[in-house]
Amino acid sequence: MKILLLFSTLVAANCSEQLFVGDQVLRIVASNKEQLTLLRVLGEQEELQVDFWHHPTSPGHPADLRVPFSSLQAVKLFLESNRIPYRIMIKDVQELLDEEKKNMTKPRRTERSTSTFDFASYHTMEEIYNWMDTLVQDHPSLVSKLQIGQSYENRPLYVLKFSTGGSNRPAIWLDTGIHSREWITQATGVWTANKIAEEYGQDPSVTAILDTMDIFLEIIANPDGFAFTHSSNRLWRKTRSLNAGSRCVGVDPNRNWDAGFGGSGSSSNPCSEIYRGPHPHSEREVKAIVDFILSHGNVKSAISIHSYSQMLLFPYGYKTTPAAHHQELNELAKKAVSDLAAVYGTKYTYGSVVDTIYPADGTATDWAYDQGVKYSFTMELRDTGRYGFLLPSNQILPTATETWPALLDIMVHVLEHPY
Repeated sequence: MKILLLFSTLVAANCSEQLFVGDQVLRIVASNKEQLTLLRVLGEQEELQVDFWHHPTSPGHPADLRVPFSSLQAVKLFLESNRIPYRIMIKDVQELLDEEKKNMTKPRRTERSTSTFDFASYHTMEEIYNWMDTLVQDHPSLVSKLQIGQSYENRPLYVLKFSTGGSNRPAIWLDTGIHSREWITQATGVWTANKIAEEYGQDPSVTAILDTMDIFLEIIANPDGFAFTHSSNRLWRKTRSLNAGSRCVGVDPNRNWDAGFGGSGSSSNPCSEIYRGPHPHSEREVKAIVDFILSHGNVKSAISIHSYSQMLLFPYGYKTTPAAHHQELNELAKKAVSDLAAVYGTKYTYGSVVDTIYPADGTATDWAYDQGVKYSFTMELRDTGRYGFLLPSNQILPTATETWPALLDIMVHVLEHPY
């Protein structure tokens, strides 16, 4: 009887988790504007349930499309009949997911110590939140934990504050995990938080920064979505808010900001992965950051960390007009990606969002810049499409390690150029 109950429980648990058996990720390159239009129409066909991991932007630039097994024949026939070239980047998405899950279920040390925490593995929200408490305990004079709000499903929105004292000091804001399926970002956030705490008093640059400025780091900026990627759908991107009049759930939290909101670089369709929401800052997760930055009043830099594509981007995304500080931001980005590449040779591209990838309205980076946060950047971490959002855990430490000098370049520049 006990065995039967156990079997029933396992079946129920497995049935609640979306599977991606036979799904493929195709890299597609439109040759002209007509083909580009066809790709965009393809993405809007709800019955196909395709998911652009990288949206089609302009002729000659690759787009990555996850296609469910049930739609593969139709999609490939559509592409071939319209002479749109493609190649298979991921042959079976579920195989990567199974490998990822196998690595997560291996025995891991659970001692409450930052020195024994496994930074080379992906972790659940509960594990990360517990580790944050441990970091605070290990560095009580430097690190504290703030709650800046609650998510749609009433999960706490926690931020780590690194400070050596004083009030309303110049500050740097960092966030990871605003798109929940981008697990490499939350993992990099954990590693970075530990690095900041460990390097104070050891590294002259980190010490100088924290002797003058505060750093705020939100590791899980979309906790509802992150929890959902662990329980039900590993590839969930958006928030989990209900959309009135639609069966589709969630808003893209990086199209929800009041910066060119509602433009062509987002969607009004609640079923779209880039659905902007009903109005700016409709999402609690976004509103919490907005309120925090505005109430602080002295944030000098805001860096939002995403994946994938290996890019360092700055405003603007919602318009083609160059930012007022375009040249300075461009030079800083150039130095940062150069120092990043010096670690393992990983190549990043850099530039304004609209010139480097595509028009994107309602983004955090544009909003922060428009609020006077001069050094506003978006980082897109590894890789360039071999694994996409399913980057193997053996790349966590290399990714975090090479990202650090780029972040440090930005933070030191902010310290030296506060105005």
